[in-house]
Amino acid sequence: MDPRGTAREAGKMRSLFWRLFLINGLVFTAGTLVLAFAPVTVSATVNPAEIPVLVIGLAIILATNALLVRAGLRRLDAEYLASGALAVAAQEGERQRIARELHDEIGQSLTVALLSLRRVADQAPELREETEIAQQAVRASLEDVRQVARRLRPGVLADLGLRSALRELVDEFSRTSGIDVVRSMPKDLPALGREVELVVYRVAQEALTNVARHSRATSARISVSVEGRRLTLLVADNGHGGDYPEGVGIRGMRERASLVGADISVTANAGGGTDVRLVIPDAVRGA
Repeated sequence: MDPRGTAREAGKMRSLFWRLFLINGLVFTAGTLVLAFAPVTVSATVNPAEIPVLVIGLAIILATNALLVRAGLRRLDAEYLASGALAVAAQEGERQRIARELHDEIGQSLTVALLSLRRVADQAPELREETEIAQQAVRASLEDVRQVARRLRPGVLADLGLRSALRELVDEFSRTSGIDVVRSMPKDLPALGREVELVVYRVAQEALTNVARHSRATSARISVSVEGRRLTLLVADNGHGGDYPEGVGIRGMRERASLVGADISVTANAGGGTDVRLVIPDAVRGA
């Protein structure tokens, strides 16, 4: 399978450029021929000496058209990236808001309910067995709420950095999915920008989610490597392989990758599973 992501988007832009250029070129050429040879516009035979002037004029028009079309497409591409950045920033803000509400409101309400059940058990020993069952259910719900809040707002990413955040992500994924995941990361990652760290974390999170939901894998591997300024994230599994549907989180990963000038590809690996590879050429600051 061919790599996707930035290369594919660039191919779309080139294809659109040539389509617009050829359409406009045909229109200009047809207009020039009509003006030069139509009976309505000429009263005498066209002087052969005038033909080079017409050709040069047409060439100038086509060159100007090409520059204008290319500039317009670049502006559209820049606006697309800017809108994508705003959308992702808004999404992260909404995730943080929901995580705070889960922790501060629902989490506290469940904690109050748990304390109330304990008080009932102390005051009515004959109900201790029933209240213990209810306490277990509330504890499980409280832990679920905390896990969801951590996924929405990985506080460890801001507090301890990317390496610790990925380690916690992998440990929680293995615990909840039952899929064994092997980690491979440098002991000390170089300085990365906050946006780069967030993109790497979210892509790893989404890739592991796809492994659990769609790959039928029994094991997976996540690795981070750094060469110069380039950072590469690889999430591989031993599942059934093949392409994931574009809507299954892949589009979101591509949008995030584009924000930091990264390439992302989803390919089959030699073991029959799937590789999700994120390459950020300019990830390391000051290297």
